[in-house]
Amino acid sequence: MKATGIVRRIDDLGRVVIPKEIRRTMRIREGDPLEIFTDREGEVIFKKYSPIGELASFAAQYVDTLHKICSMSVVVTDRDTVIACAGVSKKEYNDKKLTPEFEALMEKRSLYTYSTQQIMICDGASSYVKYAMPIISEGDIVGCIACVSSEQAPTIDPHSTEAKLIQTASSFLGRQFES
Repeated sequence: MKATGIVRRIDDLGRVVIPKEIRRTMRIREGDPLEIFTDREGEVIFKKYSPIGELASFAAQYVDTLHKICSMSVVVTDRDTVIACAGVSKKEYNDKKLTPEFEALMEKRSLYTYSTQQIMICDGASSYVKYAMPIISEGDIVGCIACVSSEQAPTIDPHSTEAKLIQTASSFLGRQFES
């Protein structure tokens, strides 16, 4: 654990303010859920909670199936990192932070289809986003599923089977949180 040198007091309602610098560095936004851990030495640890992270093994099986059946390269993310992928190097993608461009793509809450802007999911990736659809549960964006391609200018058809499969997967994963 790394000391920051910042000290905060608990107010009369039991609240502690997390400094802006730490929130920015850790990509904690207003309304983000935080999980609270304690240890035997009396330490209290806050960790960003990723609801889709709980479905990581299920998401990995889902994208493996999409890859095997449809030969698609697929990546699933939560709001900050890649949690599952198939058809691409797991070392290159898994647990990597998302690029700001990909985060902005998620915020649009609709199917993204490649145009002329090449968007990478994470820095250092060798593939570009071809189609992407945010995973929405109860009105909140919990992650995103994307079909990626290593081609500089992939062939695009928003009515293609790949686009429909990405939309279907997004809807299906989003509903897993609601049940």
